[in-house]
Order: sequence, then structure tokens, then C-alpha cells
Amino acid sequence: MRKIDLTVLEEDALCRLDKYVSDKEKDLSRSRVQSLLQDGVLLVNDKVSKANYKVKTGDHIYACFDDEVELEAKPEKMDLDIRYEDSDVIVINKPRNMVVHPAAGNQTGTLVNGLLYHCKDLSGINGVLRPGIVHRIDKDTTGLLIVAKNDKAHVSLSEQLQSKTVNRLYYALVHGVIEHEFGTIDAPIGRDVKDRQKMAVTEVNSKDARTHFKVIERFKNYTLVECRLETGRTHQIRVHMQYIGHPVVGDEKYSYRKTMDCGGQLLHAHQLTFVHPSTNEKITVEAPLPKQFEDILEELRKEQK
Repeated sequence: MRKIDLTVLEEDALCRLDKYVSDKEKDLSRSRVQSLLQDGVLLVNDKVSKANYKVKTGDHIYACFDDEVELEAKPEKMDLDIRYEDSDVIVINKPRNMVVHPAAGNQTGTLVNGLLYHCKDLSGINGVLRPGIVHRIDKDTTGLLIVAKNDKAHVSLSEQLQSKTVNRLYYALVHGVIEHEFGTIDAPIGRDVKDRQKMAVTEVNSKDARTHFKVIERFKNYTLVECRLETGRTHQIRVHMQYIGHPVVGDEKYSYRKTMDCGGQLLHAHQLTFVHPSTNEKITVEAPLPKQFEDILEELRKEQK
């Protein structure tokens, strides 16, 4: 576990926050510092701040996080479920238990390793550990992930995500029967003050988060919902569904103790719509539910009869 604990001196006042921290913590690049700020891990006077914040004398800067190993991701041959590809972007249907990019404890076997072998060239905006990665999905979440092959595409896709014009739809099987047909969860998400490895709905050092959902199918003790992300906070769907009392089935971090043998959380990114960076054409890509997810739904349907 790595800690940053700094107090700004007068001679450092008015320096950009990301530059100040990277200058003081020599082994952390500015991009790494920016990532910590975006994730709400690096705090200024116990508040979330931006990379371009000008530090002031006496500011207290603190972070506690798992250190990221600085290494270069190496190409690895692997079978990738490619759902769309051209010279600018590639959309992958990620399987369960695959980490998106290398980090401490996961230096090989990640999606990035496989992409480097397949694509040869990827956007370099996010550095050597996250080439082409515009957004992420959790290790145990299955489904669609869009990757940029060049910097122009990366900038375009990032801007679309920030302006909330990328449409991301997920299927989730959740505990309990949701009575209403649809709803919106508008609740800010930040680090859990009691457990820094978890996120939570909180007013402390949080960011706005909105998830729209509609009921697809009801079962005796479960509900299949489709969720649309308006924002993209860490663990957003998992935290929001727990918040309304309907946690995702199989989620070891936010749900009940094991109630079903499902091999992991039943959350799948099934549809992704974006504007192509070069042609301006609207592209929609879909990925069917994994077989194990479908099998569980079939068993629940049989129990209904």
C-alpha cells in the first residue's frame, strides 16, 4: 500500500497540483497523478480536486492506494472476441476474470496484452500500461469495451464519454423483485470512508452519479434489469443497485453472501453506441449474454412454472 502525505510550503504555492505531486513523488508520472485525482483517491484538504488546481501554502495533500508497477505491457497471443474493428477503433467483448490493463499483481494475461499482439498500434495517450484504453469495466464484469487505435480516436471517444453521448447498456440480475417498471438512481459516489477498497453512495468527496434502469423480466426472488449509465463512476451500477436494496447477484463486494452458484457477478455490458471518430457515423455494437448468465435465467424461468 502506497501513501502520499504532503503539506505545501510557501515556495511551492501556485504550482499545478499534478505537477507539484509528481515533482515531490519522483516515481509517479503526471499521468499517474491525474489518474489518482480522477478516481477520487488523491485529496486536497480532504476534498476531491482537479489536476489544474493551483496549490496554496498549507494545503494538505493525501492519498492511500495500491501502487502501480511501472512497466511496459508486452504483447501476448490470445483469443479476443472482437465485435467491431476498423483503422480507428476496436470493440471487444471482454470475458469474466480478465483484467483490462496491467498493474501490480496483474502484469500478464490482461486485455491490453492481447490487444498489443492483435493491433500492433494503439493510442498512446494513457501511457504504456493503458494504451488505447478509453474506459474500463470491472474484472468480473463481462461485455463490451471500446479501445482507440490512435490518438485522434482516443480524444474523440473521451470527449463523447465526458459529454455523455456514448450510450452504454448493461444487463444485471439483481436480488429481490422490483415492482416498478423503470427508474433513475441519482446518488453521488465516492470512496467508502470505512473501506478504501470499496465505493459508496456518500456526500463526502464524491462525484455525481446517475443510473437509469428498466425491468426486463421478473422472477420469484430476482429481477433482470437493463441499466443505462449516464455517468461512469467506479463500480457505479453495483453501488447504485445495492443502494436501492437490489444488489447484483454474485457480487462479492457489494451483494449478499453467496446465494447462487453463478461463478461471479451477473453484470454484462451488452450494447455500446458511439459516434465514429472519422466518419461521424453512429455505430451500435452488441454482445449476447454469456452462456452461464443465460443458463441461470433459463433455470429461473423453469422455477416460475
